[in-house]
Amino acid sequence: MADIRIAGRMVNFSRLIFETNDHAQIRQQLGNILHEGQYQGTLVILDSTVEQELISLIQLLIELGLQPMAVIDGQLGDQARAIQFPVLPADQPLQRIKPTREQAVVQELIPEAVSENAATTSKTPAKVVDAHVTSYHDEVLRTGQCLVQDQGDVILNGSINSGSEVIASGNIHIYGTARGRVIAGAGGQTDARIFCHSLEAELVSIAGTYCVADDLPKEIIKKPVHIYLNEKQELVFEALNI
Repeated sequence: MADIRIAGRMVNFSRLIFETNDHAQIRQQLGNILHEGQYQGTLVILDSTVEQELISLIQLLIELGLQPMAVIDGQLGDQARAIQFPVLPADQPLQRIKPTREQAVVQELIPEAVSENAATTSKTPAKVVDAHVTSYHDEVLRTGQCLVQDQGDVILNGSINSGSEVIASGNIHIYGTARGRVIAGAGGQTDARIFCHSLEAELVSIAGTYCVADDLPKEIIKKPVHIYLNEKQELVFEALNI
């Protein structure tokens, strides 16, 4: 009997993209995201658009309860190779397109402030604290195209081709065939869901838990499907009666 076996496992991970190398700012922003503790122990892949001191960044993330597992080749690639830290190939560039239209729903509104004194009276306009945005797209998402909504949901009235990608922080609805990569709950929202009229995806993911084409349940291929995470954070594929 062999002493070494190769096995596969679906791994729940998140990708962190850094656009600053100010580690105090990174600590503050990530601290706000992680304060509820739901991401403790999460495996993370690091990607940066600016130069970083990699070892310090890894130590910072570990202190915050995350587990760095690799970097995306680019700004961090050479440093990672120098310390024999895993390096993943950079993504093939996709054309990020604009949706046909968007609709924003205000989640919270700070009322306008009124300041009065003997000399003047002034008003500060009301400010939107948060908004949920839904992107609607009426055309086929073609190979090499990417549609991203990092503040809400995406609704596609057509199909998405192989080699295309749709990403949403919330839910994704596809009223056509899903042949590309479908990524919901991109910011870690475990209650996000995916609905599609016909599932033939290269990859589906919710909050970092993913499944590639070869591992999709055979009984739901080319069928209407509802995809969500169960209590164990496992992907569930539920056939829809349409």
